[in-house]
Amino acid sequence: MAYIRRLRYLSQIYIRSNRLAEAEKLQRKLLHMMELSKGWNSMEAITAAEALALTLRLSGKLGEALELFEKCLNARKKLLPEGHIQIGGNLLHIAKTFMLQASQMRRTDNSEALSKLEKAKNYLENSARIAKDVLHKLKNQKSKAQKDEKSSAALRNYEHAALVILLQSLESLAALEMSKNEIHEPKEENLHAAEDSLLQCVTAYKEFGYGTQLQDSSEVKSEYLSCLKHLSALLAKKETTLNSKASPISLPELKEEIKRIDIDLRSQKTG
Repeated sequence: MAYIRRLRYLSQIYIRSNRLAEAEKLQRKLLHMMELSKGWNSMEAITAAEALALTLRLSGKLGEALELFEKCLNARKKLLPEGHIQIGGNLLHIAKTFMLQASQMRRTDNSEALSKLEKAKNYLENSARIAKDVLHKLKNQKSKAQKDEKSSAALRNYEHAALVILLQSLESLAALEMSKNEIHEPKEENLHAAEDSLLQCVTAYKEFGYGTQLQDSSEVKSEYLSCLKHLSALLAKKETTLNSKASPISLPELKEEIKRIDIDLRSQKTG
């Protein structure tokens, strides 16, 4: 186990140093070891495969990354209960990989790029649905879990993962709609869909993050800030368009919220 931990730690160092080929080599070795010792009916093998898939995606090896992500998803569905947040996270990984493939195909085949985006949209909608369902269930369970500190801590970790995945899924849905707008003739409904996803992102943070322990998470705040900035850019673009329907949140309000969250994040880093 100590040897495996060292390999994982070293692979993370390689990734942070952008030495992706070396990280990939170690992660392939780790996955092979897990396959031999545990088999694919184990979370250890799935975790190793997912880590390798993420590195492959960073390296631009999208086809192989997608195959591994899909293999992880099939294995998770056998091992975990339906609607588990890890399944939601896996769906998000697959969707982001489809979006990257679509981006590459835009140079040569717009129809295939749009097909990839439609596939990604389906995965993102399911990922967001799972994360939202998890957050609603956990919200109802919180009062029952407060008596047991260990249970409460476990629930908080699960809740944190669900909120991050929900925010990322909604922001990715917005980016997807904007990408569709860039591939073919711009359509106002794509902009409306993008805006709606980003507004849902803001609503999700306020419903599940604001006023809870999750609002202190720098990861949650960073995802929220990213949604705010993309929504601000979209509303600024809308202001130059005739016949655009009014947004439920104004541009000045958004800019003020961006400033507030930005200050919070900077103070967390220096504090």
